[in-house]
Amino acid sequence: MVDYKNQHCMAKIKQDKKHSREALTFNPKEAVKVLLSVLPTRAQDVVKQRYGLGKSSERATLEAIGKSYGITRERVRQIENFAIKSIRKSPAYTQAHGVFDELEGTIREYGGIVHEAKFLSHLSGDKAVQNHVHFLLVLGDRFEKLREDDEFHHRWTVDKKLGEKVHGAIRKLCSSVKEADLIKEEVLISQFLKDVKDIVHDANNPDLARRWLELSKQLSRNPLGEWGLSKSPNVKLRGMRDYAYLVIRSHGEPMHFTEVTQKIKELFNKRAHTATCHNELIKDDRFVLVGRGLYALREWGYKEGIVRDIIEELIKKQGPLSRTEIIDGVLKERMVKNNTIIVNLQNARFFKRLNDGRYALITIKN
Repeated sequence: MVDYKNQHCMAKIKQDKKHSREALTFNPKEAVKVLLSVLPTRAQDVVKQRYGLGKSSERATLEAIGKSYGITRERVRQIENFAIKSIRKSPAYTQAHGVFDELEGTIREYGGIVHEAKFLSHLSGDKAVQNHVHFLLVLGDRFEKLREDDEFHHRWTVDKKLGEKVHGAIRKLCSSVKEADLIKEEVLISQFLKDVKDIVHDANNPDLARRWLELSKQLSRNPLGEWGLSKSPNVKLRGMRDYAYLVIRSHGEPMHFTEVTQKIKELFNKRAHTATCHNELIKDDRFVLVGRGLYALREWGYKEGIVRDIIEELIKKQGPLSRTEIIDGVLKERMVKNNTIIVNLQNARFFKRLNDGRYALITIKN
């Protein structure tokens, strides 16, 4: 196993470095061109189509290639496998060791185990270049592809034992996150770095931690940069009410539905209509109406009910209360005027004023 505490190439991980094709000292297209030149014409064409190495960067299916040649998909697969084995046995492959050395070093620098799509994008924004680098990964016998499953995206590694440790740390982290949780990135990364401190040289490297976390299919970031479970509606936003939840939550206090609508437009660049937003807030039990058009989150401790209901609950829990105590208690639950509370207290059907000035509930006799 590669110990990143002792490995020279990880001693100075470059943070916030923007890789492009120029980050590689070799030209991926030229390197692949030389390697393909050892193949017969048809084998070259099959490989180019399969990996998007020709005029089109779209990767063709076995069926599509087979149809163009009038052969079965299995025969296409055999040609592809033959081509890769032939290249690996050729002098051109041996002479390309510098290319594979550099690509391995780049993977180690990026983290040792890398998210396929993000790593390729990290190297180049050009899809054609990405395809050529991907083909070099397929060719190189030092690179191992770990296929997508329920837990992780497609990924490549040059150190299987390292990959196993990273997978274990991610699984541990996922098991500690509940569906409703939203975690600030710096908090999540701090926790994750503690779990991987035995395999990473730099225990304060958020870029490396972020790259490893992005391997997970179970953890994701929402549009505000907060992390949570990918299946959570707080992360995988499905409609207006989910955007509204994030808006009110980030605001930290009750908001009028017109303000919520405006913030959805500003923060998420989403078309939002005031009436639609109001209707969604009414229907979703995550929200509680706490004033005229004002909504809060139920998770903050707010409860449903009119002002009279709130007063009744206060007195049931605490016994007779003074007018000041009742006003203070209601204002913690509802954003209403004091006079609204006083008017409700004067409802003789439900409340009575005791001799000491406190208010109690009317006892209804059967």
